[in-house]
Amino acid sequence: MRIPILKLYDILLVSIQFELDDESALTLQEDLLAKTHETGAAGIVLDLTSLDIVDSFIAKVLGDTVAMAELMGAKVVLTGIQPAVAITLIELGISLEGIGTALDLEKGIELLNQSGAGAKI
Repeated sequence: MRIPILKLYDILLVSIQFELDDESALTLQEDLLAKTHETGAAGIVLDLTSLDIVDSFIAKVLGDTVAMAELMGAKVVLTGIQPAVAITLIELGISLEGIGTALDLEKGIELLNQSGAGAKI
């Protein structure tokens, strides 16, 4: 099952609506990086609200995806991180240094706009 990636001006919006398995996480990584390249997106909001838990592989794939997108020139903001997910990411040593976080999608878009990585919406 593919996760939809929506384009809003020069921002890509990704809302994960189901628990990720290894295959869907890798597919998301591939799709998001391809869409970032294709659109030249300046910002990405990755909404994790529906993720209740992540294992070490999913956490690594998410961290790698963020790093790769930023290497391609897109500023990434993670939104909706659940407490259990935050604990797992920290315990696994997944570095979120320099990555914006926000409580919800709306605040994530605002954060991108403040950083200059998104068109004023």
